[in-house]
Amino acid sequence: MYIRIMQKPLISIITPFKNTAAYLPDCINSIINQTYTNWELVIVDDGSTDNSYEIVNAFAEHDNRITLLKNNGSGIIDALQHAFKHSKGNFITRMDSDDIMTPNKLEVLATSLITHGEKHVAVGLVTYFSETGVGEGYKSYENWLNKLTKTGDNYSEIYKECVIPSPCWMVYRSDFIVCDAFNPNRYPEDYDLTFRFYKHNFKCIPCNIVLHRWRDYSTRTSRTHIHYAQNHFTNLKLRHFLEIDYNPEKTLIIWGAGTKGKLMASILLEKNIPFEWICDNPKKIGKDIYGKTLRDFKTLSELNNTQSLVTVANKLAQEEIKTYLNKINKQPFTDYIFFC
Repeated sequence: MYIRIMQKPLISIITPFKNTAAYLPDCINSIINQTYTNWELVIVDDGSTDNSYEIVNAFAEHDNRITLLKNNGSGIIDALQHAFKHSKGNFITRMDSDDIMTPNKLEVLATSLITHGEKHVAVGLVTYFSETGVGEGYKSYENWLNKLTKTGDNYSEIYKECVIPSPCWMVYRSDFIVCDAFNPNRYPEDYDLTFRFYKHNFKCIPCNIVLHRWRDYSTRTSRTHIHYAQNHFTNLKLRHFLEIDYNPEKTLIIWGAGTKGKLMASILLEKNIPFEWICDNPKKIGKDIYGKTLRDFKTLSELNNTQSLVTVANKLAQEEIKTYLNKINKQPFTDYIFFC
């Protein structure tokens, strides 16, 4: 009698790196020490000028599951595209070269996907760490992100910040292709990918286990590169909103005339998309900006069939705005979205 043993799906881990020599050994060792062993690491040098390439090459010479490549383009997205083209896995995930996987990360994510099937995104909890201590802003983001992940409600606040961390997701290869992931060259690429998952209605699988240790330091790419500046985030969010959730049969409202509100207004004007502009700042009400007159937020109750994009960042002000919107019977996501 022969017992057929089903082989676990191959996981492709795609990883770009550039000048992260100080962190690469910890990163790669955390992959080698995974409880799930059927993986391949396709890792791409994005123009390092330190000894990062030599460090990775030493690992590759001792483990044939590691494929080391050089970027044939420029930048993280080109590196990710290059890695994916050389990958063979049934499942696709990403890893950042300065972070650390918990030993059970691949096992937990793969088990989630096998259990739930295609059209799902396996995610996990994350924790920041830093030699100099984690700032309040990052700790707040970690707590917010993990709260969403525990229930799988990540998309419910997708227009605030990126709700799926770039190095802590896994999907079927077929779904990754359907999303046309990392095409075109659009930054911030992790947030863009999250919107692609959302657009294709891939459901996030709830998880209450910390699977990824996210390293923070002053020269991390997400802190320093122009591609991750706030204007890129606002442009990306508005682009996807207009494609996915914008209802042209409703009156579009921008609430707030700060930096984000002004940027959004300028984009909508450029695209000839009609909108009304309101705020709760007495100093700005009645002023003309870009040829639009700011109206008192209370006029919202006089307008029928509206879709409001709230750009006010202050947490206390957000709660007051939410209370007001609920009072006038506006429904979250259907009638208003927090864009901050």
